[in-house]
Amino acid sequence: MGNPVEIKKNIYSVGVKDWNVRDFHGYTTSRGSTYNAYLIVDEKIALVDTVKNRFSSRLLENIAKIVDPAKIDYLISNHTEPDHSSSTPHVMAAAPGATIIATAAGKSGLEKYYGGSDWKINVVKTGDTLNIGSRTLSFVATPMAHWPDSMVTYSPSDKLLFSMDIFGQHFASSGCFDDEVPYDELMREAKKYYANIIMHLGKVVKKTLPAVEQLDIDMAAPAHGLILRKHIPDFVASYKDWADCKPTPKVLVIYDTMWMSTEQMAKAILEGATRPGVDAKLIKLSVNDLTEIMTEVLDAGALAVGSPTLNNNILPTCAAFCAYLRGLKPTNKIGAAFGSHGWAGGGAKQVDEELEKTGIARVREPLTCVYKPDAATLEECRKLGAELADKVEQYK
Repeated sequence: MGNPVEIKKNIYSVGVKDWNVRDFHGYTTSRGSTYNAYLIVDEKIALVDTVKNRFSSRLLENIAKIVDPAKIDYLISNHTEPDHSSSTPHVMAAAPGATIIATAAGKSGLEKYYGGSDWKINVVKTGDTLNIGSRTLSFVATPMAHWPDSMVTYSPSDKLLFSMDIFGQHFASSGCFDDEVPYDELMREAKKYYANIIMHLGKVVKKTLPAVEQLDIDMAAPAHGLILRKHIPDFVASYKDWADCKPTPKVLVIYDTMWMSTEQMAKAILEGATRPGVDAKLIKLSVNDLTEIMTEVLDAGALAVGSPTLNNNILPTCAAFCAYLRGLKPTNKIGAAFGSHGWAGGGAKQVDEELEKTGIARVREPLTCVYKPDAATLEECRKLGAELADKVEQYK
């Protein structure tokens, strides 16, 4: 589960590691996750966030290794999503004299989730401060990054930002810091986290990053994953690119198939898109995880999405992908729909409509065939792949 780690003088990581979690409301957490909480020991004692409810006893055990939990003066609630707040009732039972610090939306969320009518909750906004002795903590509201209640907490004297979900990763590791794991693994998990949780908030991220950048920080302590003490500039630069879904010369051919006809079309599109300098990938929906697919989508320049027609509709796997894609609202993409059908069409047309709703600029009308693609149709597929590759080459 993990023991307390002193990350700065008298500041401890007291959260827990969840090695075995594999699903986070639809996000596949193949590397597990952490629920980070931080204890600041000063003249007053402050706990920054809690952990998922089933780990509440472990949180209190970790705190007790440093101080008696009853001595906690403040519980700073940066975010009321239950993976960060559902141990709040246990903490408040252990420290009944503590005051909760939260935004107005945070106060409302805590009360709606847990009641807590007898809790003392002080509402803060951007620019408000809290003196706890040798430290004065300050707060920056970051609404919709990624809930309305979200905020970050900053300790100027420690140059430490408690960054909530910003810079997070679902990543359980025996290490505590970003320089204790391979860099490529760290950034892959950070990218996956951004793609599947934050991608649709690009505009908010672009407004939030300047507020973070103006702070003098040498450490960022997120609510999930590893604490950043070396790679903060890399994370900031990546977030800037990801906020725009900055396209690269990548073509994704994403599809599912019933009787291999749509698959033949997909492979022909891939063939047309394949060339030096263009990253062309074939992704079958029934054998690939949506979390991994969306990580690829984040920086792809083009998407070709295909489905056969089933019951005058698209396949369920493709429908799920389209719904997930639409919710995450990727920007700066071009694309096209394709697919086979029998006596009645409609599948590819519905895919095209989904791409339009998502904001993806289509380069042509849906490419379809009846039953099985003939040589002429396969050649059209190759031309589509080549067209997509031509257009994304500009991103080299």
